[in-house]
Parts: sequence; C-alpha cells; structure tokens
Amino acid sequence: MKLIVFGATGQVGLQVVKQALWRGYHVKAFGRNVYEMKIEDDHLETIKGALFDEGEVLAALEGCDVVISVIGGAFDGADKARSLGMKTIVSQMPKAGISRIVALGNMSILNFDEHSLILDQKDYPEEYLPVGNEHRKAFEHLKNSDLNWTFLCSPDIINEGPTGNYITAVDYPPKPNKNHVNAGDLAQFMLNEAERNEFVKCRVGISAL
Repeated sequence: MKLIVFGATGQVGLQVVKQALWRGYHVKAFGRNVYEMKIEDDHLETIKGALFDEGEVLAALEGCDVVISVIGGAFDGADKARSLGMKTIVSQMPKAGISRIVALGNMSILNFDEHSLILDQKDYPEEYLPVGNEHRKAFEHLKNSDLNWTFLCSPDIINEGPTGNYITAVDYPPKPNKNHVNAGDLAQFMLNEAERNEFVKCRVGISAL
C-alpha cells in the first residue's frame, strides 16, 4: 500500500508515518517542514509543499492508494488549515484517481443525540468553538464528497505510542469514555481502517480504555 500523510510532522502524524513504515508501506509525507523529520527509511518520501496549493497537492497525490489526513492548526481556528486543507485534498483526490481517505477530527462533531452535535450544545465551552467549527467544516467537505471517507473524532491526545487498548463507537463517543487517547493508538486505528475499511462513510468516536 502507498500512503500519503498530510500533517506528517505533528504528534499523530509522526506516529502514522512510523507505524506505516513498520508495516512495510511506502509513505509520502507532505508538508512545509517535512525535511525536519528525523526518520530515515527507503520507503519514506518527503514532499515539501503548501496545503492550500491545489497543484502541489495533486502532484503529491499521484500514485497513492490511500490518504491519511492528520492536519493540525491553531487552537483558535485562525489559520483555517483544517477546513481549507481538507477542501483542497478532497477536491484533488478524484483527479488523482483516489477515493479512500481516513482523516482525524475532534470529538466535538460527534452526535450528542439524534438531532444535534456535541459542539452545538449550550454548555459547550466557548473557547473551544473556533477549533470545533474548523473540524465541522472539514467533516462537511468529506460528507459532501463522493469519497470513501472515515472521520476519526478524537478526545484529548496524549503524546505517547500505541497500546492497542482503546474503544470506538460510530457517530457517538464510546462508552466508557475517558476523554483521552494516545497519539499512537489514533495512528494504529487509522492504519487499521485504511486496511480493513470497516467504518467507511462514518464518524468514529474513540477513547482509551
């Protein structure tokens, strides 16, 4: 399998790259600072590029089988990296002949009940609304596309490796929900999903056990 990872230098992105290489995949790491990655592997290709440049994104996508998006950004949502970055990726994937994407978002866009999202509740913390709305827009780009997407909705992320001890649920937070999960376990789930296609066109809540 040949993957491209957007957001490869972040805490989850680095875990995705390392675990994908361990599984024997060819990995393209795309971003502005990818040359700073201290990973040497014959199956790793670093591509310096701008997420908002459609031409650079399309060129990087060529020849890939699956897209992994773990795009980060400012906590206040000011840089629009998550939403506009996803918009660029989604628009260019069909041109490259790719239909499969596994992306990372935030637990706030899971369902609170049948009629509303967690993000839309009156008691949702106001300081988290900007980044939550960035994740919402990113999800909407996926949902409105013809792609085979999976959107993993994470709680607080602990910068630790994989344990395999986590629980998932479709569209809702899992029960029990500890409101945190390791970066390595997010990466593990995303790579497993890229292989198994168990949650296509689903949001998936996740938590450490």
